[in-house]
Amino acid sequence: MGEEVRVTRDKSGRTSAGILLWRSRKGRLEVLLAHQGGPFWVKKDIGHWTIPKGEVEPGEEFVAVVRREFAEETGHQAPNHPLIDLGQITQKSGKLVLGWAVEGDLDPSSAVSNTYDMEWPPHSGTVQTFPEIDRVEWFDLDEARRRLKAAQVPFLDRLQAALASTPDRSSAQRADRASRDRHDREA
Repeated sequence: MGEEVRVTRDKSGRTSAGILLWRSRKGRLEVLLAHQGGPFWVKKDIGHWTIPKGEVEPGEEFVAVVRREFAEETGHQAPNHPLIDLGQITQKSGKLVLGWAVEGDLDPSSAVSNTYDMEWPPHSGTVQTFPEIDRVEWFDLDEARRRLKAAQVPFLDRLQAALASTPDRSSAQRADRASRDRHDREA
């Protein structure tokens, strides 16, 4: 069982860290995004997805946090490949989010998130359990830009730049280049 969650608006001073899982499929770069679970997020879609992430407690190592949070929110261990540092962003709430990317694959239908307990409906005295993440899905970069919280979109741009600058011309770089070329043609 999870802990009771209290909704707060000001998250400044708090830090989260997460992993952006990426893969190459049919010549295009795709990323795995997470949709938050619970009653506040049921009808929210475009602009409300996130990278799987979680809060960093004082003294915790960031890489350990991202691996733990990925496992908690997807039910799968993050691939044990080198991580690409995507830097940090600040969300509208003031929360600082640190991001890393790693190449891997995951069947979204097999993802299972940890849960949390919350009084719902409010002031009812009834405590219900909700998944922290109710689903994960793969998106190409164009669709990921639409779905992701606006503040996290720079993680996509930084992943593209990191893959483009890698000397090894793997399928990911070719997919990245094709995605950018398609985006440029459509713009």
